[in-house]
Amino acid sequence: MAKRSKPRAGSLQFWPRKRAKKLLPRVNWKALEERNKTKGILGFICYKAGMARVLARDLTEKSLTKGQEIVLPTTFVECPPMRILSVRFYKNGKTALDVLLPVPEKDKKLVKRKVKLPKKEISFDEFCKLEQRLDEFDDIRIIVYSLVRLTKKRKTPPIAEIGLAGNIKEKFEFVKEHFNKEIDISEFNPSLVDARGVTKGKGYAGPVKRFGIKLKQHKSEKGRRRPGTLGPWTPSRVTFRVPMAGQLGFFTRINYNLKVLRSGNGTEINFEFPHYGKIRTKYLAIKGSLQGPPKRELLLTIPLRATKKAEKQNFEIVRFLK
Repeated sequence: MAKRSKPRAGSLQFWPRKRAKKLLPRVNWKALEERNKTKGILGFICYKAGMARVLARDLTEKSLTKGQEIVLPTTFVECPPMRILSVRFYKNGKTALDVLLPVPEKDKKLVKRKVKLPKKEISFDEFCKLEQRLDEFDDIRIIVYSLVRLTKKRKTPPIAEIGLAGNIKEKFEFVKEHFNKEIDISEFNPSLVDARGVTKGKGYAGPVKRFGIKLKQHKSEKGRRRPGTLGPWTPSRVTFRVPMAGQLGFFTRINYNLKVLRSGNGTEINFEFPHYGKIRTKYLAIKGSLQGPPKRELLLTIPLRATKKAEKQNFEIVRFLK
């Protein structure tokens, strides 16, 4: 009988395996702009509420269950509105000008916990004068904060940079339209999304749990839950390929091509989620699971590389099953 062999357990794609620096990761907005032909916002901040089952009718063409009612695992994310905190003008990939917009009084105390606000606020007329200087810049992006206080789950809002689609004049017009106004989830409503966020943190873990290596024989020396060898004599060092104990979880990860089943108001959902409670603002129902525990902020973006299989999916929600 041939000798059984097994590939190395544990992906080497993500390295080093250490805790994420921030909960909302940075995004290559330029790559997303090239794949989006419409104008508007390219991302949205939301909060994971939890999972539930959904009874849906499969309307996907050439599907084996077409026309039938099937049960789908679904993640619900709460999407309170956002406001623009500042506008960044870029030149040759670097920030050339950063303009802070007015912040309402009810949000000032909460935003001040994260950033320092100027004493004098810019007016709408002063901001409109910047339109004459658009030739000096290459790109415009916005720094937004989420109105998380409306969810009554936390107070301090997360802040993130969001890219805009269109040419530089269309981007400037978008900021003018939302000057001192809220940005609703209805303005960002693609059928597919990419979810960017941080996974559940599990602390310090050994190589068996961290990389899935096999337990050694029960009579082996120096422990069962450890690798058989740390490497050869030469080179006389331990390489990064050796499965070792260390941090597990709280890693930045991306889920690609997630199907949005429905968007609506939280009053439509008549049940509460464990460790989260009721959804008080608008929500998105997304097929499948998302990274992170309840209340974890996530950054939804348009798909970077949508697949035909994901785009063809079509479901009609019949009712929610708890």
